[in-house]
Amino acid sequence: MKLAELFDIKDQVVLVTGGASGIGLGYCEILAEAGARVIMSDIDHDALTRESARLRSEGFEVEPLPLDVTDSAALDAAVASIVAAHGTLDTVFINAGIGGGLGFVRPGGALEDSDVDHFDRVMAMNMRTVFQSMRAVSATMKRQKHGRIIVTGSYAGLRSSPDMSYSYVASKTAVTGLVRQAALEFAPFNVLVNGIAPGPITTNISGGRLKNDQGIRARTVVNVPLGRIGEPDDLKGLALLLASPASGFITGALISVDGGKSAT
Repeated sequence: MKLAELFDIKDQVVLVTGGASGIGLGYCEILAEAGARVIMSDIDHDALTRESARLRSEGFEVEPLPLDVTDSAALDAAVASIVAAHGTLDTVFINAGIGGGLGFVRPGGALEDSDVDHFDRVMAMNMRTVFQSMRAVSATMKRQKHGRIIVTGSYAGLRSSPDMSYSYVASKTAVTGLVRQAALEFAPFNVLVNGIAPGPITTNISGGRLKNDQGIRARTVVNVPLGRIGEPDDLKGLALLLASPASGFITGALISVDGGKSAT
């Protein structure tokens, strides 16, 4: 296969959840630039309208899709509408999620201080919605005998992380298990399931702490071997790789993009 074919995703139909900001928006930008037909979904209608209009004004094929991924019936309906309109769903980026709060090294983050209801909310958003999203595309991708499922996990799902909350670590560790389990089930159908495990990335998650709180940025960056906080652009190359023919023998992988943090 020639170089141009390895990374060719032109005319792929791609769904990105949580696509109106941060990491998800970065996925939408690179996939649209590479020629995919991107269905950008998000619960934030204002951001979705603004960012999809911006990408369309730049000449890209982007469709906004208001979607609450916690609603299983809405997920099923969204997938059905995409397949009805386009005849296929080639790739889904399961990205929507939330932060979990403070790790035990910070005041209020110890296990005895943890709020059970908050724990349940984080698990529901970060783990249950991944399961629901995988379930929603399962029959379609098996029937068409091709596809890519790419999940945004976290380096906190691959190793312990004292600066992350119990709920966040638990939810992302569960996501790692879901990716590996689904990869085995989907492999006979030529559907690849992989995860991207970001380290500290500047987004609006957890109220944009890494973006807006210089104290937190300073405390975080000292533990990153590359000496900086990541940006959504740092994930674009891997997103394109996993959506493209170049990743044809990769499945069940959780690939870290964390400036070397998981190696420490």
